[in-house]
Amino acid sequence: MLGEDHSLMNEFPKYSDRILTLNKQNPLFAKNADRYHLLDTEIRKLELNNAPIDDEALHQLKQERALLKDILYREISSV
Repeated sequence: MLGEDHSLMNEFPKYSDRILTLNKQNPLFAKNADRYHLLDTEIRKLELNNAPIDDEALHQLKQERALLKDILYREISSV
């Protein structure tokens, strides 16, 4: 669905406390989470505003977001 919110808190609500803790205590996690958030926001804006971007460029952004999501999830779910 276009413009869907894929924020970490929305994607992993049961891990919200862990996400907040990692953001405060783990600089690499915080950096990756920030990049993920920026990508998600950019993708959402592009989709909602029907911005002039070719399919390949949008696909690249979505792939980067998915890769970061996997990296972040591994950190979030490891206890």
